[in-house]
Amino acid sequence: MAFKEEFANTRAAWSLLTVYGKFEHAVIVLLTGLIAVIIAFAVWNLVLKILAGIVESRDFDPTDNAVFQALFGMIFTVIIALEFKRSLLVVAERRSSIVQVRTVVLIALLAIVRKLLILDLSVTDALHLFALAAAILALGCVYWLVRDQDNRERASQRGVAQADTRNGS
Repeated sequence: MAFKEEFANTRAAWSLLTVYGKFEHAVIVLLTGLIAVIIAFAVWNLVLKILAGIVESRDFDPTDNAVFQALFGMIFTVIIALEFKRSLLVVAERRSSIVQVRTVVLIALLAIVRKLLILDLSVTDALHLFALAAAILALGCVYWLVRDQDNRERASQRGVAQADTRNGS
């Protein structure tokens, strides 16, 4: 019964959308499906590579820097794809009409962390590391500001809702 109600609610919400809103929603659903397929293949490929490394190679050593970098680079790639897919699902569920800035900043931070994990420090110059550190600091500040703004907006909305309930509205 819950599925039928949810389907009816979705159909009712769909009928209220503009043509562009319907187009946008269809594109988001398509992209979400494609990303889900890519994530499934990436996880499968990751499992196969790890198993092949363990079975075929006697010198498979996850503590080796190159192996560690490759493994966690692949894992972070999957995590970034999952976060991107989640951000599209939020838009598809119409909790928001646009992709949230906070989510985009988080994905960018994850991408930079992935870059740092796979970076070979023996051949990387200091300027490159400084640029990555500056990007992390800037994105961290933006994330903090956006989160702080969201918290203030939620607090003000709660204050308005509490005032309405006290006034009997």
